Amino acid sequence: MKIIGNILWLILGGVVIALIYWIIGLLLCITVIGIPFGVQLFKLGTYALWPFGHELVGGPTEPGCLSVVMNLIWILLGWWEIALLHLGCGVLFCITIVGIPWGLQHFKMAIGSVFPFGKEIV
Repeated sequence: MKIIGNILWLILGGVVIALIYWIIGLLLCITVIGIPFGVQLFKLGTYALWPFGHELVGGPTEPGCLSVVMNLIWILLGWWEIALLHLGCGVLFCITIVGIPWGLQHFKMAIGSVFPFGKEIV
């Protein structure tokens, strides 16, 4: 069932979401200051490519000081808008009964896109 969900996810826009994350991550990695943010976007892009059967969970150093500071900078720079887009897509998918699994994946991605530092894909 995970494979079917992931294939439908890719067809319904998962590839586009992952490509956007990766392209913006590459652009951020051009500067030294943007590398940590680019790495987080690569992680989110990988999760966006194949979300069924994977989870974003707190890593071993998740409540660390550096993670908290970087998440605050992430939010202040406006990356919370990604979470709003995922919430909107999640609501649109959840309106239909068939789209509920994809809507739930968007909700998980919204949480991960607000606080990406200190998270790991399992």
